[in-house]
Amino acid sequence: MRWWIYLALLPLALFIGYFAYYPAISAIFWSFFHWQPAADSTFLGFGNYVTMFSDQIWWSSFRNLGLIFVFTVVAWVFPLLAAELLISLRSARWQLTMRTLLIVPMAFPGVVTALVWGFFYSPNDGVINQALKALGLGALAQNWTGQASTALLSLLFVGFPFIAGLPFLIFYSSLQNIPTEVLEAAQLDGVGRFARFWQIDLPLMASQVRILMFLAIVGTLQYGFVAYVLTAGGPDNATMVPILRMINVAFQGGDWGYSAALSTTLFVITLLVSAVVMIARKRDSATTDGGAM
Repeated sequence: MRWWIYLALLPLALFIGYFAYYPAISAIFWSFFHWQPAADSTFLGFGNYVTMFSDQIWWSSFRNLGLIFVFTVVAWVFPLLAAELLISLRSARWQLTMRTLLIVPMAFPGVVTALVWGFFYSPNDGVINQALKALGLGALAQNWTGQASTALLSLLFVGFPFIAGLPFLIFYSSLQNIPTEVLEAAQLDGVGRFARFWQIDLPLMASQVRILMFLAIVGTLQYGFVAYVLTAGGPDNATMVPILRMINVAFQGGDWGYSAALSTTLFVITLLVSAVVMIARKRDSATTDGGAM
């Protein structure tokens, strides 16, 4: 038995346990307390969770998450279209060039992207308002992230046209893996480009789309970075999401125990949704394998 292999993995296990598992378990423990890190903490039992059920801001933040998820899935049209157009290029050199240009923005720090879009949305000298005024549409200029009616929609459009990201890579790699024999047979049968997408490309990408759907659900539940940078959940909680609510309760309200209860609840929701998606994937795979037999 090569025991030294397990010994070599021990430092990694210790780091993961201390920096990943310990904070999560600690948050669950302190969610039952009126937690004061610098003073004595009072045990509340399920008091924090009872408070959570009457927290309207917390539950309304999930409505915003629903809108974010729907918009995210609909926005897949753009990277899918880009992948289809790129895979249709005959020149391998042009494919490489365009693929590189589309992927490079993924290396940009997220905070830079958020701050640049914040400049776009600036009510005074922002690019969007200046462009509207130059086109004679100055009446449409407004404070995009400073009013409740447009703030959330403005956040959703950050990163437009949404090509430089994981969905594009998944769609493009899926199209690359389609056997050339299948495409040649479709061409000989006179299948048009649009018909090929519905009859060949999309069905063969089904498993990758399911993975992407799972990642979109988990990513949406963890959404909060862009909203924190641009709006901090405002105005009037129009862009509030669960993670921002947790941060505000902890750092602004000083109620660390209640924040831990919110984080535990979000963790349980993420775990349950992930389990449901994984079970659905296994059942779908079993059905597909059974049908193939």
